[in-house]
Amino acid sequence: MKAEELDRRGIVLGGYRPGALAQTVRLHMDYYAPKWDFGIAFETKVAAELAEFLARANAQADLYLTAFNTEGDLLGTVTIDAEDVATDGAHLRWFITGDAARGTGLGRELIRQAVQFCDQRKYGRIYLTTFAGLDAARHLYEGFGFKLVSESDVDQWQGGVREQRFERDFERL
Repeated sequence: MKAEELDRRGIVLGGYRPGALAQTVRLHMDYYAPKWDFGIAFETKVAAELAEFLARANAQADLYLTAFNTEGDLLGTVTIDAEDVATDGAHLRWFITGDAARGTGLGRELIRQAVQFCDQRKYGRIYLTTFAGLDAARHLYEGFGFKLVSESDVDQWQGGVREQRFERDFERL
């Protein structure tokens, strides 16, 4: 990951900084708890899995991209977890933007950089799991070439949702 840089909106794009894990969990809970009634099972899953990822992340293969405002508040994140890239593909995870950043183009920029990161490494596939009803996010994923490949009643987040898997194959330039 390159050093932090200030973008045209005054947003600092970079990687991990102290407190980023907690703020990432908070962004998820601020959105999913009131809108989808996700509770402790979801919060502990996000916190534990993100902590495990950050402890083992390899800067050459994995991406943890954060977007902070100049006051130090986290506005959004996206992660590429390449742990199983050889078998399953790169896993796009923990993509979220906070209320203050929605509609600013930040989400599109985060996904663009995540896809570019994967393409530069020639990862054969990128996949993500999400759930039905997140229409704005789905539109964004599809705009970057992701396709819905499966849907099931599995609900790993324990929020009463229908899980979806999207995949994007490497685009040869």
